[in-house]
Amino acid sequence: MSLRRLLIAKPIKAPSILSALAIAIAVPVAFGVAAPAAFAQFSDSYNFLKAVRERDGTEATKLLTESNNRIVDTRDDGSGETALLIVVQAQDTTWLGFLLQKGANPNLADKKGNTPLMRAAQLGYVEGVEWLLDKNAKFDAHNRGGETALILAVHAKKLETVRQLLKAGANPDKRDHLAGMSARDYAQRDGRGTAILSAIENHGKAAAAKPELDFSGIGTTDKPTVKPAPKP
Repeated sequence: MSLRRLLIAKPIKAPSILSALAIAIAVPVAFGVAAPAAFAQFSDSYNFLKAVRERDGTEATKLLTESNNRIVDTRDDGSGETALLIVVQAQDTTWLGFLLQKGANPNLADKKGNTPLMRAAQLGYVEGVEWLLDKNAKFDAHNRGGETALILAVHAKKLETVRQLLKAGANPDKRDHLAGMSARDYAQRDGRGTAILSAIENHGKAAAAKPELDFSGIGTTDKPTVKPAPKP
């Protein structure tokens, strides 16, 4: 069949003007309320993370103020990184303190399950670890591989952050999912990490040696005897 006959036999129907108008009206009605707000929110979130990466304090503060700090925990679409993770990676204590004071959640992880505390511990970022622990960062949380902040610090041979985490109460015997090994196991396996192994072992001994407090005298009705002062 020739092209001419085909076109005559089966004409293509174009949408009528009324149909086109109906579509043009229906789309905004269906999406006009939620879509602009969603796009604006996305834009603010993107611009906020951009401002954090560029250390643009004026723009970051403006965006936080306009959103009533709701975007402070915005995640990057690709990596899942929050603003806290970005500044911890840069070991920028000024921005870390600023974000925490604005209510940033220290326990939000990226797509691999790594939290700001894990990253700080792995970097040996002592000030960052201190700030995050002070804001109730979960020291025994684990990433997708089951690695805790302490395990990551042991892997990276960061003695000071190992000590900080142990002091905070991190469990050196919590095992990961990758090899079924703990921070203590990794320290024992690494012959070069004798100082880290000593920190773990000594911390355990110190914890075991703490004496139990005796509260048996609390609540007694006996009053202490007060001796009169000697006469001059």
